[in-house]
Amino acid sequence: MRKLFLGLFLCLSILQGAKLDFDFYQKHGEKPGHTLLVIGGIHGNEPGSYFAPMLLATSYTITKGNLWLVPNLNFDSIVAYRRGIYGDMNRKFAHIDKDDPDYASVMRVKELITDKAVDMVLNLHDGHGYYRETWESSIFNPAAWGQACIIDQHKIPDPKFGELDKIAQQVSKKLNNGHLDTDHHRFGVKNTNTKYKDEQQQLSLTYFSITHNKPAFAIETSKNIKELHLKVFYQLKAIEAYMDIVGLEYERDFELTKENVLNKISYYGKATINGNITLDLDSVKRVLHYVPLKKRGNTLQSDNPLITILPHKTLERNLFKVNIGHKTITYLYPDYFQPDRSLQTVAMEIDGVKRTLAPAENFSFQKSFKVLAPEGYRVNIIGFTKKGMNNENGVTVRAKDIADRFAMDKQEQRFRIEIYKEGKFCTMLIAKKSSGK
Repeated sequence: MRKLFLGLFLCLSILQGAKLDFDFYQKHGEKPGHTLLVIGGIHGNEPGSYFAPMLLATSYTITKGNLWLVPNLNFDSIVAYRRGIYGDMNRKFAHIDKDDPDYASVMRVKELITDKAVDMVLNLHDGHGYYRETWESSIFNPAAWGQACIIDQHKIPDPKFGELDKIAQQVSKKLNNGHLDTDHHRFGVKNTNTKYKDEQQQLSLTYFSITHNKPAFAIETSKNIKELHLKVFYQLKAIEAYMDIVGLEYERDFELTKENVLNKISYYGKATINGNITLDLDSVKRVLHYVPLKKRGNTLQSDNPLITILPHKTLERNLFKVNIGHKTITYLYPDYFQPDRSLQTVAMEIDGVKRTLAPAENFSFQKSFKVLAPEGYRVNIIGFTKKGMNNENGVTVRAKDIADRFAMDKQEQRFRIEIYKEGKFCTMLIAKKSSGK
């Protein structure tokens, strides 16, 4: 079962606003058990820390116990690819001013951490260098953070998971047992002895957790590892090791290998804008022109919590961009229209067969299609023209009649069908040319 914080369904983001909210998932197994809270993206320039929980959100099913998940805590900084655009969020857990832009996020995640149901907290990071207990070089040394399981102290008085060092050592040993791409990627356990040695860490999320008697660990993969999928692979291996310790049982829809992780994070899926436009983000062109949008209050819906749509200003005009985390997938040049929700279904004739489609639905055709909208609706098929006609409702459109250059995808197979009523935008259907092979 999956729920989103504040009652959001899937991944709903307001396009124009002061701040992007984080998403919260609760995945409950059929069999009861302990609850693990995983938090990713507290620093926006550490992509291993938010792409790994993205896969937890989209590809994992919990069968025993409970997984609580915040994949994109500092979402504004994630899309900006900066550590913290309002300052370091991981230094705001001892005190935060009410006028701080991070205030709402920090206070909400504190409530999650201190919830009586939570048995363990994981905070995900990418850190510089490679942690070693003794000095080896400027990259491999005790001051580095990468490739480490971080604890704030040896133990806390929690009777279930209070032996922090013992648990971290167990996880580190498991990670180093045959899962490394190369030997120097091995994990260690870094105890910051926060209470006595590290005033900055006293302001952190994990220290806040243990001072509220919640066992907490940070997982740090190295920023020196350039392959994102490898960092995500290590993050998932570490998270699963902690899940095993907590007693969570789970299934995933892929085998956990480096190659499969690369494929997973390279697949973007679909996103629906305002409930009336669905984009295939794996094939969409880098730029789309004249996209019917509202001037304000647009929304985006996706299974992927890292996908969002944001205002983007250039010297010439205001655009929107669709991002997955810090990566921009496409830029949208808006054509502003107010929405019309009167069209609940769209009658079609596709290759001679009558069908009924939902708004924003995509379909494939081989030879021809025809839109059969009710009287009073105007149909505009982008890339199709017929002299003297400004409404293509009821017109048979053959595959060869649509100019490939107007396609909205890189393969030049998908074409926009826009439906309007009295100057308002109803929906966009997407017709895909198919060879039928």
